[in-house]
Amino acid sequence: MWQKAQYFLETSKFKYVVFGVLIFAFSASTSSWYHATTKELIITYSIRAALQIAMAFVILELLVPYLLNKGRSAAFVGAITITLLGFYVVCTLIYMNYFEPTYPVTYANYIKRFTDASFLGRLTNVNEFVFKSLYLLYPTILLSVLRLYVEKQRLLKLNEQKKTAELAALKNQLNPHFLFNTLNNLYALALKKSDDTPKVIQKLSEILDYILYRCNEPFVSLDKEIELIENYLSLEKIRYADRVNISFSKNVTGQEKIAPLLLLTFVENAFKHGVTNEIKQAQIDINITKNGEQLLFSVENTKPQKAEPVLEKESIGLQNIKKQLELLYPKAYDLIIENSKNTFSANLILAMV
Repeated sequence: MWQKAQYFLETSKFKYVVFGVLIFAFSASTSSWYHATTKELIITYSIRAALQIAMAFVILELLVPYLLNKGRSAAFVGAITITLLGFYVVCTLIYMNYFEPTYPVTYANYIKRFTDASFLGRLTNVNEFVFKSLYLLYPTILLSVLRLYVEKQRLLKLNEQKKTAELAALKNQLNPHFLFNTLNNLYALALKKSDDTPKVIQKLSEILDYILYRCNEPFVSLDKEIELIENYLSLEKIRYADRVNISFSKNVTGQEKIAPLLLLTFVENAFKHGVTNEIKQAQIDINITKNGEQLLFSVENTKPQKAEPVLEKESIGLQNIKKQLELLYPKAYDLIIENSKNTFSANLILAMV
């Protein structure tokens, strides 16, 4: 329903007729006491509503798109001034040649407002010009506010669609990256003909089930993400055995909401840069806790002592995560990356949703 109304407001010129009828109905219903007969009331406010809607049409359909929207501000101001003067002249002529002689009783007090009630005297009456202009302009103002609101809603919808598309694109980048790493693990175990291969396939199946079917919402329960991380850790423990010591501490209820697949990337990164090239035993410490309305997540890994120098360039995963954080937690997160000689750590603080 709202979309149809929005389309109508954006595209149909007929909206001016509808709005004119509403203006007429409101004005006539609140001023019936002022006029002697129903006929006088209907004629008076029909003419007034027609002038108001005509002014709104001229300004919103001609002056705004052809002058203001094209950056011709001075010409727009000049055109508005001429329009107001033109409508004031027309309004004055209607009053003098129709309303006042046709309904003299109603407009007797109105005429007394002028020191000089002649046509020229009225045209030079600044107070009357301002009053009439504001009266004629108020439907234009209402329609402008309504148009701005509709435009704002349209932009919000477009931004939401863009955000959804960007997140989908980022997840499409992340999932193959994750699968590539995990399948490499499985391939290595298969080459060794390890008895752990069926267990790895089972864990990988659970991970794929989650990624493909159970994390399509913008936010999921934290316990699902923890289960995903634990499945991933199980795979990596099988792969690296005694080459890595893992500590995973949790102090949360699990019912907190979080964007899916955010945390796993940090864990992947720790294994990629902390364990892969380590000859001795690597250490990975993972901690997730809740502090008031904030979720605190940290991953720290040791760095291989004899690792080859690496260019100061972030991995695809970390770049991806930063983009997702900007989209899902704008101004509601803090990510601190610490890269020392012996350790690498990522500390993420998220405002709860």
